[in-house]
Amino acid sequence: MSPLPRLLLITCAAPLFACATGAEDANLRFFRDLAETRNYTLGRPVSPKLTPDGASVIFLRAAPRNPTLRLYEFTIATGEERELLSPGQLLGGGEEKLTAEEKARRERQRQSMRGFTSFLLSRDGARLLVLLSGRVYVVERASLKFTELPGENWIDPRFSPDGKFVAAVKNRELHVIDLATSQPAQITRDASATVANGVSEFVAQEEMKRNEGYWWSPDATQLLYQQTDESSVETRYIANALRPEEKPASFAYPKAGSPNAVVRLGLVPRTGGSTRWVKWDAAKYPYVARVDWVNPNAPPTILVQNREQTEQALLAVDPVTGGTTELLRETDSAWLNLDYEAELPVWLKDGSRFVWSTERRGSWQLELRDASGKLVRELTPITFSYREFVGLDEASGNLIVRGSLDPREVHLWRFPLAGGPGSPLTRDSGHHNAVLGARRLVHTYDHFTGKYGVRVIDIAGQPMAALRTTAEAPPRRPTTELTRTKSAPAFDAAITRPQNFEPGKKYPVILQVYAGPTVKRVNAVIRDYLPDQWMADQGYIVVRIDGRGTPWHGRDWERVIKFNFIDTALNDQIAGLQALAAHYPEIDLSRVGVTGWSFGGYFSAMATIRRGDFFRAGVAGAPVITWENYDTHYTERYLGLPQSNPEAYRVSNVTTYADELRRPLMLIHGLTDDNVYFQHTLQLADALFMAGKPYELLPMLGTHMVSDPVVKLRQQQRIIEFFNLNLKGAP
Repeated sequence: MSPLPRLLLITCAAPLFACATGAEDANLRFFRDLAETRNYTLGRPVSPKLTPDGASVIFLRAAPRNPTLRLYEFTIATGEERELLSPGQLLGGGEEKLTAEEKARRERQRQSMRGFTSFLLSRDGARLLVLLSGRVYVVERASLKFTELPGENWIDPRFSPDGKFVAAVKNRELHVIDLATSQPAQITRDASATVANGVSEFVAQEEMKRNEGYWWSPDATQLLYQQTDESSVETRYIANALRPEEKPASFAYPKAGSPNAVVRLGLVPRTGGSTRWVKWDAAKYPYVARVDWVNPNAPPTILVQNREQTEQALLAVDPVTGGTTELLRETDSAWLNLDYEAELPVWLKDGSRFVWSTERRGSWQLELRDASGKLVRELTPITFSYREFVGLDEASGNLIVRGSLDPREVHLWRFPLAGGPGSPLTRDSGHHNAVLGARRLVHTYDHFTGKYGVRVIDIAGQPMAALRTTAEAPPRRPTTELTRTKSAPAFDAAITRPQNFEPGKKYPVILQVYAGPTVKRVNAVIRDYLPDQWMADQGYIVVRIDGRGTPWHGRDWERVIKFNFIDTALNDQIAGLQALAAHYPEIDLSRVGVTGWSFGGYFSAMATIRRGDFFRAGVAGAPVITWENYDTHYTERYLGLPQSNPEAYRVSNVTTYADELRRPLMLIHGLTDDNVYFQHTLQLADALFMAGKPYELLPMLGTHMVSDPVVKLRQQQRIIEFFNLNLKGAP
């Protein structure tokens, strides 16, 4: 029998917001509504796609308080909407069931919705493809007739480019289903308990945002697929604490410094047969970050990286021989970021040139290159904060991109392919998104004023039609003010005050923090601050600050954290709070609490332990504690390999400082988290116990992603009770 872990557990206290009659307090009702509506986003159109003829928009939508997505069609000319399909039609009143593999894929994608979480259109727009409970259905748009394809437990089904076949993965093998006969054929045959065909590995899904593991050729005669060998990857086990009789689930998880999955790519005929393996220097470039094969006039391309992510190469693949030719190579002494929001390169129709994104000049840009990879011209200026490639309209010779001159906002811009200045398609403060098709855009906007909508606009930005949303409106707009600190360097900041704010009064402060790579917390999207408003209304000033190490302020700003996750981040957050307090007298720096999740949980633990002179209490949710126990692709990008850089791991390890804790600290963690394992919180709990330091632990029955409304509500109650006790002295 293993020794019992050394933990200090706390029991749930009575809710603070229960009235004597048992009725729910208005503050509690506000957060319950917030959780049940998913920040008032349920009921909004999701994943809109234009049909190839540009006449309709196909999209998903849930009910305002039910996260089950249904399939709809909107006709642009008439403004009419019709429901195409609901999960209930396919389930016949039964419950949706997910395999363990599909649950893991959704966790990697942070997908907490139910029903049709995605759909595909055939190239001619006549058919739709949906996956539900591991079963694949083809829907005829004209008649709404649906057909279930044979088999179950399918993963990642996709139409062939000609619409005559569907490829999908089952039992770790790639299959092709002929839609004319509904007959599936297995086209790979060498999978095993540790070898999988047609699916991407853990770090590709979690860190590279590459969920695909196979790609159709444009002529639909063959497929390029990934084979993943995890035989050398460490196996981790997660048990269901409420079901000790159940066998633990196992996961191949490559922690920092340990072996990764071995990945190779192969070309196989649609009908099956022998595989031609793609040849590149996989010893030098083991990571396959991107794969593209869409244009019939351009070769398939792969973007591969070295393990340290300081060098990458874009390679053109010969689909006949499997040989590769280097189109371009990039290096960075710290690390290379991936363009997470775009599938680049994008080739022009004739295959003569392609669009590429790069940070080599110090900030993200788009550029045009010829078929050999030679630079033709820069397409976006270094002063423009490029975020995402939306599409290329060759008829007008323009690119549509997302980006802005203010990193807090994201707008739609048009840039000429021939070079020259761009022009904005949107101007209202907020975040704007779009999909391009048939020379028109489906434009989604989320203004800082609180206005939201989805509309169809032409390529010049002129409105054509508006889609309907059934989402509930928030009861009030947050008081949030966006600002920048008057410090050097200046930081983006957001301040949320109570609705009943009293000028001249001092308020305790809650720092709502992430403070790590890839995530920006100060954005001009007002609904993001609804949870902050709930906390503020309990009598706090809630603050967010983006210090150095966060994205969208240029290469040097972000890479200052190399080999040390915490020191710059911690100093910047404190400096930012001090600068704000000098300008806003309501901020009481003698009563500051800090809370965050994931990297934000890591920061909160570090801040509470290391800077108890400044932070009076902290709540650390799902924190990474020991970075040598987090995954390779993320951790090694910033800290290097632990074998080569042990000091980077020591200074970034929370347990290094366990004996410095002198302020109240609450740890929250899901027992079945397969991203940041519960191991992390246990390691800190044990180190604190051995150092004689008290702490509070809230173990939760769940994963890294918290989506259940009741769970979110109860978790938030516990957090605010903790701060009320330790920042206000409330019983």
